[in-house]
Formats: sequence, structure tokens, C-alpha cells
Amino acid sequence: MLRTHTCGELRKSHAGKKVTLCGWVDAHRVQGKLSFIVLRDRYGSTQVFVNPKLTEQHPHLLKDTVVIISGEVKARPDKQVKKDSETGEIELSASSIDVQGPCDELPLDPATSTEETRLKYRYLDLRSERMQKNLMVRHKVLHAMHSFLNDKNFLNIETPMLAKSTPEGARDYLVPSRKFPGKFFALPQSPQIFKQLLMVSGFDKYYQIARCLRDEDLRADRQPEFTQLDVEMAFVEEEDVYTVCEELMKFIFKEALNVTLKTPFPRLTHAEAMKKHKTDKPNLSKAKDDFQFLWITEFPLFEYDKDAKRYVSEHHPFTAPNEKDITLMEKDPAKVRSTSYDLVLNGFEMGSGSIRISDAGVQKKVFSALNIAEAEAQEKFGYLLDSLQFGAPRMGGIAFGVDRLVAVMTGEESIRDVIAFPKNKDAKDLMLDSPSDISKEQKKELGLQ
Repeated sequence: MLRTHTCGELRKSHAGKKVTLCGWVDAHRVQGKLSFIVLRDRYGSTQVFVNPKLTEQHPHLLKDTVVIISGEVKARPDKQVKKDSETGEIELSASSIDVQGPCDELPLDPATSTEETRLKYRYLDLRSERMQKNLMVRHKVLHAMHSFLNDKNFLNIETPMLAKSTPEGARDYLVPSRKFPGKFFALPQSPQIFKQLLMVSGFDKYYQIARCLRDEDLRADRQPEFTQLDVEMAFVEEEDVYTVCEELMKFIFKEALNVTLKTPFPRLTHAEAMKKHKTDKPNLSKAKDDFQFLWITEFPLFEYDKDAKRYVSEHHPFTAPNEKDITLMEKDPAKVRSTSYDLVLNGFEMGSGSIRISDAGVQKKVFSALNIAEAEAQEKFGYLLDSLQFGAPRMGGIAFGVDRLVAVMTGEESIRDVIAFPKNKDAKDLMLDSPSDISKEQKKELGLQ
């Protein structure tokens, strides 16, 4: 390694040691023949004393110039200790400065530039303390998810990215097939069907931190590609899912923020929430660091789409109905309750799940209520219907929006600020300038006009 220590590592106990630091110049202050550099990396910052000879050699080090500095660690006198800095007990007396990456004047200031400029120069925006902190919290959240679920005997199984176009409430991103002209793959909106098939296959505890894609209009909490924690279990009822999720959230918040959550989380039925709060996403928090979780249960199985003049799924068409309401599906679909549940945090939906349909007859009744003809259902979901004929267990699960969870945990209003390389509000990548055109040869190869 070029460096012996990081910029956030040195303490008074290192005084007298010869060390080498690598990082970016955060500030360069010249005072006569002497100068001082604040050197930073993602671990912290260290002040460097630069003697007259080195100051003469490097009179103007612009902000964000990459340098390697070697020297001796010096303990600060007690009166000069910077108590607001973790490295405030010391400074580095430089013996050599090697400029590795000169830096032009930066085209943005992360604190004042517009979001469009920040996204265009995202690799520079990511150097900011705010963005580094956000992505570190995200890393801790993902690590906690893996750790917790592994300890609970869940298997991390990947599912395909090239799948089949199916109606799930949002438009699919479609991929033309070169080998089969006129045919298309669809990028997955979620691994929903695959995880149900895994339960039929005998993998009773599955999880995946999955990339999902939806071609939908964007808001602060939407992105065309997003990350979700996908969880599924066999031989469970709603209470089993609630318990696992509450333990998981408690573990995540302790590991990532050192915050202790109180469990169990309170619950309201959908009808109770709408009556009491006029929303199915009530905000029970009293302050953007008071984390208040809430389960919303018993959503309607269907909602009526006035434009389409038919019933559509409140969540998705694989959600099991409340067993007491199955007889209502044909004569009064609006009154059918589901076995679905949402986990809400501070007014935002963090996760949505349900007990799934494991009976082919019930699944066909749901398709019928949704006005999906038997031939259409067989064409689009034949493999799922077939699988339910070969010994399907009772199964249930949930999917959590990772981006949204991290945004709430870090106090950010937009999930774009907790994603390394997001799209803007128009679903465009300003840094890559995409989507972009492709050559005539590529279009011809794919059978496109």
C-alpha cells in the first residue's frame, strides 16, 4: 500500500512515528513561508504542517488535488488540541509531498450547486461528507441484512434479470431479442414469481438484495432502477413474517445507527388507518430522528379502476384472500380482504408483503375477478399455475425498499441522495448522457426500425 495509515487514524499515541498518508487536499492555507494542508479521505482528515522548502515547491495546491504526504506525527500542545476532530491531538510534519493527481478548478460545490450539476458530476459530488456518510450507512444496512438473514438460515439466491413481461401495475423495461426477432425479454419489476417458485422447490427460506426496474413516472421516492430486500418463507402465517421483520429492523437500526427500536410494532387494519388517519401510511413520529414503525394489515384484495372499468389488484395478483372472504370474490370483490400487510416508517411505506396463493383453484378465481381470461392467464402465468399443482406449501414474504429505508434513516428527502449513481427526475443519467441513440447496425441486428 502507498499509505501506512488513513487520514482519520492517527492519534497522540502515534507521535514520533514516520507515516505516509494519501488523500485529497481539502484546504491549503499559506502563511508567509509556511503552509498548512488539511488532507482528507473517507476515514477522516489530518492537518499537515508544511515547512518553507516544501511550501516553496508547492505554493498552490488546489482543492481536491490528490497527494501522497510522508512525515513525522507530532503531538499538539494541550492548548492547541482540536477537540472537534478525531485527529485533533496531532498534526503531520511533512517531509515530502508527491502530487499524484492535479485537480482543475471544480465545476461544482456540493453544498450550493443544483441537483442537475451534482448528478452530471456525480463522481465529484460523491466526495462530499454528506454523500460519503449516506453511502456508508447504506453499506451498514446491507451488511446487517445479510448477517441477520444468514444467521436465521435464509438462503441468498439470485433470480433472472431477463424475464417475461407480466402486468404488475407499472410498465416493463423491454429488451429486444436478437436470436428471436420480434420477441422481447422484460427486466424484472420484482422477483415475485421466482421466489414463489423457490418455495415450491423446497427452499423454505429465501432472500435476495435484488435490483428491480420499472418504467414509471418519477417522484422523490422513485427511481427506474431500485434495490429491494426480497424475503420469502414457506410454512408460515402472517405472525411469522411480522416477527422476522421486526427482529430484522431492530438489528439493522442497532448496527447502522446504534438506535434501539421498541418491538413489537403497533398495528392497524387498513380500514382503521383510513378512518383514523385518512391514509394507509400514517406518520407517528414526533421528530426526521424518531423512528416509528407501524404495520398496516388487511388491505382490500381488489380496487376498482374507473378508467379500465374493472377490478385490479391492490398489491399483486398472487396475494391470498382472507379465507373468510373467498365466497365474496364473484359477487362482491370490493369487500374481499387480503392477507397483505405494509410496514410503514414515519409516513413512508418501507415494505409490502402478503401470504401468497398456494392453491391453483383460488389463483384462477383471482384471475377471473381481475378479468384475466383463462387463456391469457395460462399464457402469462402458466408455469406458476402448473407449479401449484405439484405440492405447493403455504408461503408468505415481504419486500423492503432499501433506497427508501436508507433515505429515512439518513434524513434525506430524496432516495437519489442515498444511491451512488441515480437517474434524475426524468429518468435520465446526466453523467453518462443516457438513454442515448444506438447505431443503425445495432438496430438492424435487433430487428428494430
